[in-house]
Amino acid sequence: MNREDQIFEQIKQDPQNTAFTSAGIEPLYHVTPEATIMIISQAPSRKAQESMVFWNDPSGNRLRDWMGIDKDTFYNSGKIAVMPIDFYYSGKGLHGDLPPRKGFAEKWHAPLLATMPKLQLKLLIGQYAINYYLGKNRERTLTETVRHYENYLPEFFPLVHPSPLNYGWLKKNDWFAADVLPVLQTKVQQALKS
Repeated sequence: MNREDQIFEQIKQDPQNTAFTSAGIEPLYHVTPEATIMIISQAPSRKAQESMVFWNDPSGNRLRDWMGIDKDTFYNSGKIAVMPIDFYYSGKGLHGDLPPRKGFAEKWHAPLLATMPKLQLKLLIGQYAINYYLGKNRERTLTETVRHYENYLPEFFPLVHPSPLNYGWLKKNDWFAADVLPVLQTKVQQALKS
């Protein structure tokens, strides 16, 4: 059993995840030693968890559009890894999904990242990923952090979540499509080719 499979089994056996494992729900993430791009977000959506296919929803369609890639590249290139802050759907809250569980990323991200030595670019999608990885280095607001994305390159690229719930944000902040997405697509292509 390789290291990635060992970690997968350890996640399933973790007492923190007993309720999911008992219900037959497996952790949803994707790592591969050849990955050059890592996508870090909040947690799988309900639809993604049910289908066991990450980013299998309207948010995923928009994310791929932002990245400038098709589904085949996203799922089959071997260059893209997906590692949310929590690997299980957290449930529905008053305004969208519940936040990822505390302590989960702290336990599992480092050992998984250690299996991917070729990573060049980490897309931080949404406030939970940005807060976790950028911490005090982030700007005062999510919008300002995304606007100043260049401050976090070459390792990190902070992005707003591509959820349909953020349609209003995208309409209000037209600089995102005009100024940020072309750079994101260039960085993604560079990482895919390396």
